[in-house]
Amino acid sequence: MIWNIDPEILRIGPLAFRWYGLFFATSFIAGFWIMQWIYRQEGRSAEELESLFTYMLAGTVIGARLGHCIFYEPLYYLHNPLDILKIWEGGLASHGGAIGIILALFLYSRKPGMPDLLWILDRVVIPTALGGSYIRVGNFFNSEILGTQTKGWWAVIFERVDMVPRHPVQIYEALAYMAVFWILFFFYRIKKYSERRGFLSGLFLALVFSARFALEFLKTEQADYESGFAISVGQWLSIPFALAGLLLIIRALKKKS
Repeated sequence: MIWNIDPEILRIGPLAFRWYGLFFATSFIAGFWIMQWIYRQEGRSAEELESLFTYMLAGTVIGARLGHCIFYEPLYYLHNPLDILKIWEGGLASHGGAIGIILALFLYSRKPGMPDLLWILDRVVIPTALGGSYIRVGNFFNSEILGTQTKGWWAVIFERVDMVPRHPVQIYEALAYMAVFWILFFFYRIKKYSERRGFLSGLFLALVFSARFALEFLKTEQADYESGFAISVGQWLSIPFALAGLLLIIRALKKKS
């Protein structure tokens, strides 16, 4: 399959509408609808959800942008700090986004009348997994986060980059996150699991970052300085998240509901 889709859907003067932006926005809209349903199930107010959405959006964008700058191109952004603000040029990291979301939700949970952090995380991770799937499809449309070379019939040639047949690793990752979304939704519907603080959060972290660790073997290098590393920067960053998830699962299952 030869892939040569223009990353831009439409350009009006200096303003460009891109596929990645469309999938990013769709992930938040879908996430908001899912959280509306969850909050109705839990008897929480719509006002709480609107505030949560603002915190989530800020945490995701700021965390993902700073994560990319710090984890993948630190030298460039150290010498060009104002370029950190140029989000429209691309460069968002899922590990930074995860950290940003957790910090944003911690601040949200400190507001009077809000539920505790683990309760919020256990609900938010459900649409977050779906959002991760949408964003990886956006990466595919952008011809970025390229896979390694393969001779398989399913290979994709990203013509805007080169003529090398590659693993469509963005699609692999999108499918993995979609599967995680349905697994989390399934366990949320089972009361004995959804009532155990931290179980769904732990399941999300363990599954998502284990999948990320495995799929990194099929990706080309993303950080300028990782050449010669036994495992990639993305894999190093995934290990603590996956371990934290396992600890949360064990803690949740040992404690009473």
